[in-house]
Amino acid sequence: MSLSSLGPIVSVMVAVAVDKPYSYRVPEGMEVTRGSIVVVPLGPRPTLGVVWGAPEDNFAHNRLKDIAHVFEVPPLSEELLQLVDWVARYTLAQPGMVLRGALRSREGLDPPRPILAYRRAGPDPERLTDARKRVLDLLEDDMPWAKAALVGASGVSPSVIEGLVKAGTLEQIELPPPPPVMPPEPDFAPAALSADQQRALDDIRAHDTGGFSVALLDGITGSGKTEVFFESVADCLRAGRQVAIILPEIALTHTFLDRFEKRFGQRAAEWHSDMTPMQRARVWRGVLTGAVRAVIGARSALFLPFRDLGLFVLDEEHDGAFKQADRVNYHGRDMAVVRASLAGARVILSSATPSVESRNNANQGRYAHVKLESRFAEATLPDITAIDMREEGPEKGQWIAPRLARAVFDALDRGEQALLFLNRRGYAPLTLCRACGHQYQCPDCSTWLVEHRFRGVLMCHHCGHEERAPEVCGSCGAADSLVAVGPGIERIAEEVAERFPGARPVVLSSDMGSMTQIRERFAEIARGDYNLIIGTQLVAKGHHFEKLSLVGVIDADLGLAHGDPRAAEKTFQILTQVTGRAGRASRSGKAFLQTYHPEHPVMQTMVKGDREAFYAHELKVREQGGLPPFGRLAALIVSGADHDETFGYARALMAAAPLSEKVRRFGPADAPVAMVRGRYRVRILAQSPKEFDLSGYVRFWLENADPARGSLRVQVDIDPMSFY
Repeated sequence: MSLSSLGPIVSVMVAVAVDKPYSYRVPEGMEVTRGSIVVVPLGPRPTLGVVWGAPEDNFAHNRLKDIAHVFEVPPLSEELLQLVDWVARYTLAQPGMVLRGALRSREGLDPPRPILAYRRAGPDPERLTDARKRVLDLLEDDMPWAKAALVGASGVSPSVIEGLVKAGTLEQIELPPPPPVMPPEPDFAPAALSADQQRALDDIRAHDTGGFSVALLDGITGSGKTEVFFESVADCLRAGRQVAIILPEIALTHTFLDRFEKRFGQRAAEWHSDMTPMQRARVWRGVLTGAVRAVIGARSALFLPFRDLGLFVLDEEHDGAFKQADRVNYHGRDMAVVRASLAGARVILSSATPSVESRNNANQGRYAHVKLESRFAEATLPDITAIDMREEGPEKGQWIAPRLARAVFDALDRGEQALLFLNRRGYAPLTLCRACGHQYQCPDCSTWLVEHRFRGVLMCHHCGHEERAPEVCGSCGAADSLVAVGPGIERIAEEVAERFPGARPVVLSSDMGSMTQIRERFAEIARGDYNLIIGTQLVAKGHHFEKLSLVGVIDADLGLAHGDPRAAEKTFQILTQVTGRAGRASRSGKAFLQTYHPEHPVMQTMVKGDREAFYAHELKVREQGGLPPFGRLAALIVSGADHDETFGYARALMAAAPLSEKVRRFGPADAPVAMVRGRYRVRILAQSPKEFDLSGYVRFWLENADPARGSLRVQVDIDPMSFY
């Protein structure tokens, strides 16, 4: 039954920054139901929205505006509407902004445009030129041809085809547009699983009760996790349900699509920010209608309007890229679990280095813990060695230790590939003047400008500010006084060119070109065009290079230097992922960690290959400190144009915090990055036991505090992953 039959007024959630739905009249003859996608007048302009239900309050008809239009598409599912409410309530985001994430393609709401095509309709024209004959030869089987295809195949101009239509030889028809992708075939090319992989697949199937469930697929690097969860994808497709595979990096999508096509005979639909609006529209509508059965995409795919969601797979589930930090601060991993629970679907979380939260859920029995403990085929884990930079550091002006350099020479001599990893973009993180000590900082952020020597610029990695690299000091005017402090990957590439003149190096970073160019570099590396790779975290995950036998980490301590409660976990994960690139085929692999702290627990567990010791130690430390997953955190970031005003409001906000013996409050304090884009930043942190409703506490806190005015803003981050 439509809601309009219950009364002439409904509530509509508009996809803008609003806290609640608004009431509108349903015009006579219009039929809507909960989930119907509509256009309503909001102020002076029409706005996209979704019918939310019956209004909570009674209004006089003459005070309300009419719904302007209802789209002829299926309504959004009940579980998606519930997800919007849940996310808004948990993250303290405005429901309208959460809904906006589910209505990402306005073009997808319009009927798809038909394709103009031509087919034979009458006798040959009186005047049969060579061009006309080429067209008619293509149409001799009476099959219709799209105009663009016919022009391209025959090599004629469109006017030739139009002339044949006028002569009555051809007729123009409209064909329905093809689907965005063809349905995948679950039985196209099943993988030949190893005994260990088959055991893991059997474990996943054993926990499939036909409803909601979560499995943590915990497998060492190179163990073949993808092949295992592909078979679970096949199970879901056979059951006629939809599947979404969520990846942390857009750069991984193309390679993953190729693997999917090899297994299922067809490519899955893509969903990420690198797509054109028309591509996004076709996929969004295909998901809504059920025509698209499988999607591979970024975290925003969590909010696609699936008709019958059966399975979410999150590959590299530990990755920080799953955390959304713009307007709606949600974590993709957690939201996938929530949506699956609402939809009665399954979740597979796959990782070689599971997040501490997921590992604890598996330990406690909330998730099925499915292990893969051996590498696929004959591959073995790399032998990892720590190089103590206090004892074996490189010469002044160099960054590659002698022992690592010798290992690189040996690998190249054997015709193998080597990877030098440094998680720092650009040439150097700081440029200063030797004459006066001036340090080049971003004018809008409290951060150094990073030199990008390949492009000849100094750049801020927080706001994107750029300026040309100076030739003289901008403070004292001294010439030849500017020095680069510290290494970035461009500086490592410069050293590589000097020390390994016979190598074929390539530099890989997220700012080294378009996604298409980066994908081309990966394909060239896989072919063996390059034998020495210098890269950031872009190369640390999801790639399989058969000839890669050596990994050298230039600064293994980099992630431990920022006072982040998750620093040990993040460092362990990135080091495990990047060293796991070595020796993934039959050849043995080696990895070297350049460190000034070889005694650190993370370095010790890496060298010993004892990942269980790391999780045991980290879980113990977290429990003692009441940190996630044993406690909860919420960050409040106050920002404003004036520092004193911003800090003063943060103090007042802290004073307004409700008293609760279960909540500890810290701050206010200037954020580690105290200014971004010209706005000063002050942080407050709240900590509570896990069972406490910290979201509700913060909501009550803000509702009863003086509101931020003028340039002041308060951003809430429930379950923060970053502390900058």
